[in-house]
Amino acid sequence: MSAINSFGRLLAIMDDLRAKCPWDKKQTFESLRHLTIEETYELADAIIEGNINDICKELGDLLLHIVFYAKIASETGDFSIAEVIDGICEKLVFRHPHVFGDVSVVDAEEVKTNWESLKIKEGNKSILGGVPKSLPAMVKAHRVQDKARSVGFDWDVREQVWEKIEEELSELKIEIERMDAEKIEAEFGDLLFSIVNAARLYDIDPEAALERTNKKFINRFNYLEEKTIKAGKPLTSLTLDEMEIIWEEAKRVL
Repeated sequence: MSAINSFGRLLAIMDDLRAKCPWDKKQTFESLRHLTIEETYELADAIIEGNINDICKELGDLLLHIVFYAKIASETGDFSIAEVIDGICEKLVFRHPHVFGDVSVVDAEEVKTNWESLKIKEGNKSILGGVPKSLPAMVKAHRVQDKARSVGFDWDVREQVWEKIEEELSELKIEIERMDAEKIEAEFGDLLFSIVNAARLYDIDPEAALERTNKKFINRFNYLEEKTIKAGKPLTSLTLDEMEIIWEEAKRVL
């Protein structure tokens, strides 16, 4: 009941905001869209950082956006928050017949396979049709590979992917020697796609892995900058060898 009361309070607050706040009254689906994307990335950052308090806060922000969209839609008679909730409840029950029905599954992989089959029954015309077009390229690559895997389109042995990566790297080197910009880009794409495939096969989230490396690089580069500032030198005055010495120091510290 506590959760129900809290959710009811949020709905009541949203009613007041739409009735009384000039900013909230003027918002639309379109004006909220970029803010929702921003909130989603802030949640992703909190998860990468492992900050439980921030995860809780960002989930609240996302929940606010869901309630906000539903409130706007209810004002035009398109749908209500109850329809949003009922819709996801029905979908979850339908797609989990091993929980709410008499279907038996062996493991999580079989659940995923059944999930994709059930989506087709719901009207999805293609296994890959549900992948959002606006997803970042690396996230999209991982998603389409994972979906293809659910119907058996995958390597027999995951170690085979390394041969594919070597093959794509060799093809990239050939095009670099030929200096054909269009083909170089295409081969870079093939190589990156294969690397994402390898990450998936070894249960690594490539987006999270790359973001952790981004943060690590930023922290070490900041260390390099701070070190040179304390020494009274501009970073541009250092040679690459001098930078490398401080960089190795940053690697030991960070």
